[in-house]
Amino acid sequence: MAYDDALADRIRAILLAERDDIREQKMFGGVAFMVGGHMCVGVIREDLMARLGEDGADAALDEPHTRPMDFTGRPMRNMVYVDPAGTTTDEAVRAWIRRALAFVEALPPG
Repeated sequence: MAYDDALADRIRAILLAERDDIREQKMFGGVAFMVGGHMCVGVIREDLMARLGEDGADAALDEPHTRPMDFTGRPMRNMVYVDPAGTTTDEAVRAWIRRALAFVEALPPG
């Protein structure tokens, strides 16, 4: 299993219920959900990946079940991984998606 299909399905359902500009793309050995041409959230192995911007990621790292995204061995300062314990409920997943959307929607069109 390259990534958690069930988590990807949950993310997909939440995003598609609210938006029509979602595109999926294989990325980092998992799947990323693009919004307006920008990577927003994704799934790598069993972890949710969220693009929050540098300030948002710094704040998120003070919360349980998070760690820096370090896919390349170098932490990416604007993204975090949320481990499975942080995505047990749909409301928790929805909260991470909302945070990522807030950052991505502020970016220039992609």
